Amino acid sequence: MPTPHLPPPSGASSRAASDGVVVRTATADDLTALADIYNESVAHSVATFDVHPQPAELFAERVASTRPGDHVVVADRGGRVVGVAYAATYRPRPAYDGTRETSVYLAPEARGRGLGRVLYDELLARVDADGIHVCLAVIAQPNAASEALHAAVGFERVGTLREVGRKFDRWVDTTWWQRVRG
Repeated sequence: MPTPHLPPPSGASSRAASDGVVVRTATADDLTALADIYNESVAHSVATFDVHPQPAELFAERVASTRPGDHVVVADRGGRVVGVAYAATYRPRPAYDGTRETSVYLAPEARGRGLGRVLYDELLARVDADGIHVCLAVIAQPNAASEALHAAVGFERVGTLREVGRKFDRWVDTTWWQRVRG
């Protein structure tokens, strides 16, 4: 069972990262930027199976949540959000309280600079501090960069679902990745 919601680890509310980026807790003021980053993936990749742009309110509940294990962190470069990582409820049944589903999205100009790792390191530190036992991630295939990132932060590939999504006129497989807190 998760521990009561704790504040972010010491120094985590605003932590300097590489390339002039600060990693911080997302706020309601970030909702438009989060939607912009997410909607770029909607339009140009299979990183999400949404096929239509989503409103800024898509992230509002996640950002506002105070439930233990629910966190949204952003990479902020000079006042501009260039990346987001979040941990959210996996399924709404009580037996899943110790599990969160995680995801990370980066603006195109922020990719390939190690920011996904910086965001995930901060996110997972917060999730661990809340006593969450398992984190899950779903990666649409192919996505070698996302698989490498998840492996680097302690996730293991646990299974593939064949042709479960259809986007850009093709069937897409997804792989499930799992990180069990040690």
